[in-house]
Amino acid sequence: METKEKIEFSGLPLAVYREIVAHLRQVEGVKVSLIPQSSQQFDYNQSQVGGFWLSWTPNSNSESQQRVQQILAYYQNLYGI
Repeated sequence: METKEKIEFSGLPLAVYREIVAHLRQVEGVKVSLIPQSSQQFDYNQSQVGGFWLSWTPNSNSESQQRVQQILAYYQNLYGI
C-alpha cells in the first residue's frame, strides 16, 4: 500500500519545485507529482504550484526514505524554507 504525503514550501517558484520533483523522482520507490495552485488570485509572491504529493511505493526502503530526507533538507537549506 502506498503512503502519500503532501509537501508545501511557500514562496518557491515553479522552476524550483520542478527541480525538487525531478531530483526526488530519481529515488527508487518514490512517486512525486505537482499540485496545482488553488488560489484564484495571481500573486507574484506566491508559487505557481501548491506543493507536491510524495508517495512511497511498497518497494521503498529505509535507504530511499533517508535519501528523500537528504534531498528535502538540501533544498530547505539552499532556499531557507
